Formats: sequence, C-alpha cells, structure tokens
Amino acid sequence: MRKYQYLLFSLLSIAFLASCGKSYKEQQRLSREQQIEAARQDSAALKIATVPTMDCLPLFIAAEDSLFQKAGVDVRLKRFGSQTDGDTLLRSKRAEGIVTDLVKAERLRRQGIALNFVTSTGASWQFISNRIARVTELKQLADKMVAIAPYSATQMLADLAIDSARPKETVYRIEINDVNIRLKMILNNEIDAALLPEPQASQARLFQNTVLMDSRDKNLHLGVIAFRQKVMENKDRQQQIKKFLQVYDATVDSINKHGVKHYGKIICKYMGVDMRTVNALPKMTYHHATAPRQRDVARGARFTP
Repeated sequence: MRKYQYLLFSLLSIAFLASCGKSYKEQQRLSREQQIEAARQDSAALKIATVPTMDCLPLFIAAEDSLFQKAGVDVRLKRFGSQTDGDTLLRSKRAEGIVTDLVKAERLRRQGIALNFVTSTGASWQFISNRIARVTELKQLADKMVAIAPYSATQMLADLAIDSARPKETVYRIEINDVNIRLKMILNNEIDAALLPEPQASQARLFQNTVLMDSRDKNLHLGVIAFRQKVMENKDRQQQIKKFLQVYDATVDSINKHGVKHYGKIICKYMGVDMRTVNALPKMTYHHATAPRQRDVARGARFTP
C-alpha cells in the first residue's frame, strides 16, 4: 500500500512541477512579449529631453494633466538635471527633441546633429553671487570661482558679464552641469557665484544671495525647443510634432490666464523646489510656439567654440 501511495505522490509531484515549469515558461514568454511591446511603444513615442527649469513648465503641465494623451499623441519627457545628459540622449537617437539653449544647440549642430527649432522659450538666467563671498558687483569677481555649464548659454552670459566688468584678476569658470547642484553650491557656500535659471534663481535670492546680472536685461532670448531634422522629415513624426505644438500653445494660454503660481504643485514636483520658492517667482508670460529670432540664433553661433 505504501508503495502505491509513494508512486501516486511522485506522479502528482511530477505533474505539479511540470505545471509550474510550464507556468514559468509562459510567464517568461509573456514578459518578453511585454518588453518587446513596451520597446515598440517607446520607439514610436515622441521623446523630449527636459531639465527642471521654468522654460519646461508647459511640457510638465501637459504631461501631468495628460493633455498630450488627450490630444492623441504619445509624448514622453526624459527628465535630467543637466542639458548635457539630454545632449547624450539626442546623439544616441534615444530622443527626438530637447529643451535647450542656442549655444548648446549650435554646438550639437557642429558635431553633426542637424536640428530644427520649433519654438523659442522664455528661458532666462541670473548671475548670482554667494552672499558670504561679499561680491556685490561684477568687477569684484577677481580670483573668484563661478559655476557654469560649458558650451551653453551660462558660459556665454558669464563671459559677457565678466568681460564687461574687466576684473583685475582671473575669474575661474568651474564646470557644474547640473542646475540643482549649482544652486546647492551657492546655498552651501561652496562656490562664489553661479549662473542660475528659474526657479533656482528665486530660491537663491530667498537666501539673500546677490543678483549681479539678469539676462532679461540684455535682450537675449536663448532658450529653444529643438528636434532632430531627420525626425521632422518623417510624416508620422510631423503629425506628432504638430499635435505637440497645439498642446503646447493651449498650455501656454492656460499659464498666462492663471499665472505660474496656479501650477505650484507641478513646479514643486518637477523642479524640486518648495512653495516658498514658487511664491517668490517673478511674473512670467509665456508665448505660443514661435521660431527664435535670427539675431539670437546668430549670437549663439558666434559664441560657440
């Protein structure tokens, strides 16, 4: 009797294990199919590299409120702390577009990446000194360290400001690509000055750090959203970009109607600041998708090494 019980138990065990094995193989097959489908969807989506700054706000609102999805276009934002990471994604063709500046964009062009600008943005930067450094004017930057992102609008603006002031000694440009790290270095007294966009500039001002220069006073509009030219030659991509820009314009209208502070929670979530910083933001007006001014494009091209 025991022999038959043992035989029955063995047969049941084998059947159970075979069933489990089949289930595991089935799971593997489904998992591979899901991965292939996810990769296919990601490849077909319009992927745009962004940074945690206010010129990206229309994109963050549209993503958070599913406005792209409602318009029938799959837009996926690739969020980075620095434009350099976005450059890498664009070079490797893992993104179709990027939020950047005209100096960065021109450098990419010179590296063989053809770009089309679909709109300028309201990006601006402030040259802010660490209050501990006791620098209240640009000429006092002699022998000081300034945090910038190389080959970008921040380097261009730093050079313009420093050249105009003619400090008696060298001003050291320190490469800090990540915008939030530049901010932290100012707040932690690790750098003498930095070029900061919004909302990071507002946060720095809240801690009584000094504004030495504001790019808005220089009549320079250097922010852009760009797509790879090859992408814009594809008919399917053209339709995606058309819908993207329609959503962009509608979101801009909403921001201008309600004000940026109305979207405080989204700013905090996507840009890593608090409501105190949101409340300190200056008044901002966004505009519909408009090609950058030729004078600004030329200025970026002239500066680019």
